[in-house]
Amino acid sequence: MATNSVDVAGTVRERAARELRDRILTGALPAGARIDLDVITDEFATSRTPVREALLELSYEGLVRVAPRSGITVIGISPADIMDSFTILGVLTGQAAAWAAQRASSPELQQLRELAAEVASRSGDDSIGEANWRFHQEVHRAAHSPRLLTQIKQAVRVVPSNFLRLFPEHEQHSLDDHDQLIDALAERDALVAREIGERHVLDAGRSLTQWLERNATPHSPSV
Repeated sequence: MATNSVDVAGTVRERAARELRDRILTGALPAGARIDLDVITDEFATSRTPVREALLELSYEGLVRVAPRSGITVIGISPADIMDSFTILGVLTGQAAAWAAQRASSPELQQLRELAAEVASRSGDDSIGEANWRFHQEVHRAAHSPRLLTQIKQAVRVVPSNFLRLFPEHEQHSLDDHDQLIDALAERDALVAREIGERHVLDAGRSLTQWLERNATPHSPSV
């Protein structure tokens, strides 16, 4: 399954990995689907090397199987595994929010307010996803824990980069959570910040899990 364009920032390898990961996580490439290296190379208008590297990255994540003779096959991820992954991410995100409430500087809090406003200003626009990622990344950085940030960067890969486009009904819910989180950070309330941060991720995980269960496909397309 191909898209008309891929607009995710980063290197060709990063963009290819993210786009293919999104397709697997949202069921567009279900378990058993075969991935044609030449088709993907043509889609990204690049050489084989960055695409191979992207597929190896996905194999390390357990999403595809790369075999010399049988080619590249999607292993996929079950709805239950998706929910487990979001639960883990929720715990990490909640901790980041709690530490941000305790550790964020006044300039950082002001920046977060501005980023939250930027997300709200893009409501209904395709660019809201990019603004949303920036907001959450800055919340994570405001925790001032490089070790936690590293763990979140790994865990957050389970969230499709096009989540808000896939679930537009989550926009207002996300904006409300952002406002509540900003208030908790400003009040230095680590317990409330943790609860909001964790709930925010778990709600997203439930939506994706339910969507995958409703849209499970019995066939295995190739790309």
